[in-house]
Amino acid sequence: MISIKDLTFSYPGADHPALKDVNLEVPTGELCLVMGPSGAGKSTLLRCINGLIPHFSGGSLSGSIRVNGLDPVRLSPREMSKVVGFVFQDPEAQFVVDRVEDEIAFSLENVAMPPSEMERRVGEALQILELAPLRSRPLETLSGGERQRLAIAAALVLQPQVLVLDEPTSQLDPHGADEVLQALLRLNKQLGLTVVLAEHRLERVLPYTGQILYLSDEFPGGLVGVPRQVLAKVALCPPVITLGKTLGWDPLPLTVEEAREYVLRLPSQQLGRRNVPDDFHSVGRDDGKSAFIEAKDVHVSFDRINALRGVDLDLCAGEITVMIGSNGAGKTTLLRALIGLAPTQAGTIRIGGRDIAGRSVADICQQVGYLPQDPNALLIADTVLEELSITLRNHKPEASETAINPDRLLDQLGLALKAGDYPRDLSTGERQRVAMGAVMVTHPSALLLDEPTRGLDYESKQILLDLLRGWRAEGMAILLVTHDVELAARAADRVIILKDGLVVADGFPVEVLSDSFTFSPQVSKIFPGRGWLTVEDALGGLDAGEY
Repeated sequence: MISIKDLTFSYPGADHPALKDVNLEVPTGELCLVMGPSGAGKSTLLRCINGLIPHFSGGSLSGSIRVNGLDPVRLSPREMSKVVGFVFQDPEAQFVVDRVEDEIAFSLENVAMPPSEMERRVGEALQILELAPLRSRPLETLSGGERQRLAIAAALVLQPQVLVLDEPTSQLDPHGADEVLQALLRLNKQLGLTVVLAEHRLERVLPYTGQILYLSDEFPGGLVGVPRQVLAKVALCPPVITLGKTLGWDPLPLTVEEAREYVLRLPSQQLGRRNVPDDFHSVGRDDGKSAFIEAKDVHVSFDRINALRGVDLDLCAGEITVMIGSNGAGKTTLLRALIGLAPTQAGTIRIGGRDIAGRSVADICQQVGYLPQDPNALLIADTVLEELSITLRNHKPEASETAINPDRLLDQLGLALKAGDYPRDLSTGERQRVAMGAVMVTHPSALLLDEPTRGLDYESKQILLDLLRGWRAEGMAILLVTHDVELAARAADRVIILKDGLVVADGFPVEVLSDSFTFSPQVSKIFPGRGWLTVEDALGGLDAGEY
């Protein structure tokens, strides 16, 4: 179905090619995963498949690409759209109209499809992606995950032979991600749809993957093979793979179920239990720490939708709090309410002991750094370095006393070589890190981060985690909202679960995550009942001498 030979591509004015001598063969009906570090060229490769590159990007391309015998370099993206459906990293980038049902129908209207057939296809797409209850909703009212599912539905409705997806689960909760992947698997296996997707959260995709293309400077031209072959050679791996490598499990397990088969062979005396602090409380805590941000009985409603229904939240200095929850639970609304962007109908919010009522968002953000889901909302400068410098200029003079040196921060974020680049030309993961730098550079007293790992590989997540731990040690109050339960297990001092606008769990990670059917990490599923959340927990709990 897809044949790529010696593909090399350079963007206009670039010093180095984004892709060099890449070769890939994807048979009809295969699911191919493209993985690699942020900025390795994954999105660039996907855009070559449907002709967006070079038709819209410009640049220099050599080598050959064939998709079902068609040449996307010679044909236009409009002609290729009959064969290749495409879902972007940023769902908003492909939306045209303002209502869910109309967005799905838009491409069908453009090809003059009869109304009866259009209605059938729209209905099927809504059902497959679990969007039927939202069919009449305005797009502006959808959560990030709901928008991502809508983008996939809009691509599927034309019934293409190839579906290309750029991080399709990056904004989805575990249940939503599984539903999307199961839908893709049904289309892949039952209808023979060829699927090519890029992902960083590999644990979600590996069970369904036929082959992997790993892009990295470490492997010129890319490393291609079945999952076990490729993952045995690379460092960017989910916990189950890392654990299997460390313990020498052969063949390498790709799923929790496969890893459990090895666990059953372990001597029972090797399996201990992690101690749980005695002062744990399942909902709410009183551990003597002073709260820098206090929210009491906060209610927020939009168009008769109760987004928050009486939320109580304390964020303490020197603590990393991770908030998880299903799409639409109210997590983003809560973050926006804390800095005054979402008006409250009831309740109080205090920052640094001062009520935010009557304060401007700009004034609140002198104390609180806020990173929204969409990093593009913060990118306004011509260079990466200038993004950080603008933030410093916009803050009060006293901010310079605690500010982090911009050059030093870019180095810590792995962006030193990108300082002079135009931010919007970077990959999604790189743009995410630039936006983080823009809110972190003033070294605020508190940080509110909404899905900060979108587009980040495992190494970039570790860089972020190291920075957050350092700022926690300096007394910063940090709230991290994420669907990445593996990151939550490693980062959190405290975990909160938000459901339907209410806090339903609040406590230590070992209790909240271990007992959660939906949000437990891979290691917890491999070793149920042990209180282990991370690979480090498991290795520390196993008796290596007897193993």
